[in-house]
Amino acid sequence: MWIRRPAPLPRLITLIGAAALVGAALTGCTKQPAAEPSTPAPSSSASQTATPTPTATPSPSPTATTEAAVYYMVDTRTGLRLAPERHDVAGEPVKAAVELMIAGPDDPDYTTPWNPATTVLGVTAGNPVVVDLSEDARTANIGSEGAALMIQQLVHTVTAAVGDESAAVLLTIAGKPAGELWGVVEWSAPVTRRPALDVQTLVQIDVPREGATSTSPVTVSGQAAVFEATLPWKVLDTSGAEVTSGVAQTAEGQTFAPYSFTIDLQPGTYTIIATEDDPSGGAGGALMSDSKTVTVG
Repeated sequence: MWIRRPAPLPRLITLIGAAALVGAALTGCTKQPAAEPSTPAPSSSASQTATPTPTATPSPSPTATTEAAVYYMVDTRTGLRLAPERHDVAGEPVKAAVELMIAGPDDPDYTTPWNPATTVLGVTAGNPVVVDLSEDARTANIGSEGAALMIQQLVHTVTAAVGDESAAVLLTIAGKPAGELWGVVEWSAPVTRRPALDVQTLVQIDVPREGATSTSPVTVSGQAAVFEATLPWKVLDTSGAEVTSGVAQTAEGQTFAPYSFTIDLQPGTYTIIATEDDPSGGAGGALMSDSKTVTVG
């Protein structure tokens, strides 16, 4: 039978001493050191200032409006011409302006030959600006002169909404190049504006808008290309009687230039008419003019 012998006393003392040292070491490891002074953590607002969070540029609010010149047609002594009408548009300005062009004007003297069933399927920004319309756009009862002006009507409306009159415009129908349109024209390449003197009516009232309500005095402004910068105007009441008249001056003659004048009017509804000057004494045919009906409160 095996009998365990007791360890020699010196070795046992050595082992006990080693164990005591290990215990002391472990006790020392669990003791927390004295805390050192620390800098307070920055507040959340300070932290945000130090490291700003990038933010995306906000998109225009769908309810925000901008002013756009929407072009329509008016019959003149030289045939059909374009006339701008000011509108407030919301959302994507080019799409909204083209929709208004198709829907028709507020001014009863203007017209639009576009099929009212036409839908704006999309607008692609760039140069050219690509406008995609539904197949309904292929239907229009108009001759060759009017068809060519329809192209310019869309080009003028789009470039005005873009804010770049030099931009080109390309029309697609249901995603494909428009090609032949209305039996008389073709639109297969980007088109730019023709000179204003060639396609726009020579007298344009921008302010007030048709049907506006105003206080007196009424400010009238717009653009005109008239002989020697002379722009006669008159005001009619609801019976057609002339209430007052005068002559305004554009900034420059024989080219499109701005003008502005004011009229003192009593409360009521009036038609303001601005017209070309007539150095020919009527030999040149019916004068180009523009009119707006306004109510003065």
